Amino acid sequence: MSRFREALERGEFVVTGEVAPPLGTDLTSMRKAVETVGPHCHALNVTDNQGATLHLSSLAASRVVMDMGYEPIFQQTCRDRNRLALQSDLLAAWTLGLQNLLAVTGDDPRSGDHPHAKGVFDLDSTQLAAIATAMNGGHDMLGRELDGATDFLVGAAMFPEAEPWEIQLIRAQRKAEAGVRFFQTQAIFDMGKLERAVEALRPMGVKIIAGVLLLRSPRAIDFINRKLAGLMVPDHIADRIRRADDPAEEAIALATEQVRDIREIADGVHIMPLGMDGAVGRILGNKSS
Repeated sequence: MSRFREALERGEFVVTGEVAPPLGTDLTSMRKAVETVGPHCHALNVTDNQGATLHLSSLAASRVVMDMGYEPIFQQTCRDRNRLALQSDLLAAWTLGLQNLLAVTGDDPRSGDHPHAKGVFDLDSTQLAAIATAMNGGHDMLGRELDGATDFLVGAAMFPEAEPWEIQLIRAQRKAEAGVRFFQTQAIFDMGKLERAVEALRPMGVKIIAGVLLLRSPRAIDFINRKLAGLMVPDHIADRIRRADDPAEEAIALATEQVRDIREIADGVHIMPLGMDGAVGRILGNKSS
């Protein structure tokens, strides 16, 4: 069993980080990010063509992370693959030793660097989670018996601050019913809304890992508000960064406060450093960093 899964099942407060595969085959920058963020985390999300932009596949990059001695969370989007390819890649992932899955629907290709790419969206993240759960039981999505089952820890994304909340809750509940055992949230700015989500979903036996995004500069905030679907940095948070003498230091202070609050509410924290990898230890209060 994976270290990440064991920690979740013990009720330990978990920490996950995020690394992006490169645009190309040179792994130098990714390896550096893994070596910087990895020691502070139970597991590392390996993104899958994030923002609908071209990168090395999550499948290959996840194996690299594992070979480096860290535990990956293999991220799989429905945007780029039909149900045959999704199932095939799940089997490949388990065969390669990947034990953690984050099922996501994926961003619209029109928002990325290949705007004329055809979005597949044959399935959504709930259906993908159900397929992974079926494979854990030894069957494909048609109910046919597999010659060797998987045993993924299945996760998915959720959006506690999106409105109307009732619709978001229904979507999360359906994912839990499909076999999702942990949720990683979009960046959290309103702790009251995070608490609302945790209280609603914990009775279903799922774990909530709350997202913390390092708002490293006013420019980064502008990009997030323009480009990242479903995420908007509140004015009072944006103003705090914009007015700071040192926006990067203020971003670290803000993230540190957020992690402190999340420890009292959720089951873990998911750090999205946006290039500020060296700050992760400070944010988590690791004195050796």
